Amino acid sequence: MKNSVLKGVLGALAVAGVAMVAKKVIERKRFVRGIFNEYGIKEKSPFGLADKIREMDEEQYQELKGKFKKEFASRCCRKDARKEEFAEA
Repeated sequence: MKNSVLKGVLGALAVAGVAMVAKKVIERKRFVRGIFNEYGIKEKSPFGLADKIREMDEEQYQELKGKFKKEFASRCCRKDARKEEFAEA
């Protein structure tokens, strides 16, 4: 009896974990798609993005770089990450 309950709990946790990861992947994919649309990049690949970056001036490049840094920065190890989340809400 105990093993079946344990397996059920672990299964539920696994499903929840997969759902959280899938949600994060979808959010990031939506972000990248938005970048491609915003900058008018027709080739939806890293090569198309690289070509667009080569055409940009320094100001545009720094703006794009900041957007990517903000979206893909790791929030797990910073002490001020929680303060930022509460400040935004």
